[in-house]
Amino acid sequence: MALAGVSLDRAATALLRQIAESESLRPGELALRLGVEASHVTRQVHRLEKAGYVRRVPDPDDRRAQRIELTQPGLAAVERIREAGCRGMQMALAAWSPQDLRQLAGLFRRMVDDFVVHAVEDDPEPAAVTA
Repeated sequence: MALAGVSLDRAATALLRQIAESESLRPGELALRLGVEASHVTRQVHRLEKAGYVRRVPDPDDRRAQRIELTQPGLAAVERIREAGCRGMQMALAAWSPQDLRQLAGLFRRMVDDFVVHAVEDDPEPAAVTA
């Protein structure tokens, strides 16, 4: 976060990035996507609001509910975080040989492929339709 010039902890950064990857979301949906308690999201949203990175907006589907969306400073912060992540990765791998980088890429592809296969295998079978 220091490279990005953003003074947020990992939890707030994860929330900010999740909001950036989707349309505005209700806090409960954010909690589900991040696998955390709703109270955790509420605290982080409050911090991000105070920092000017997010705002609450009315939910168009339910006037009683609110959604969380990025502000322009929030969008800029996410972009800086992404750029800093890329720079950090480049710095970390700068001394790796081309052979090591190819091996890493191959193993990474294998890992992703295995994750996809297992995710499909873990999905329950659709229920048979009876007439």
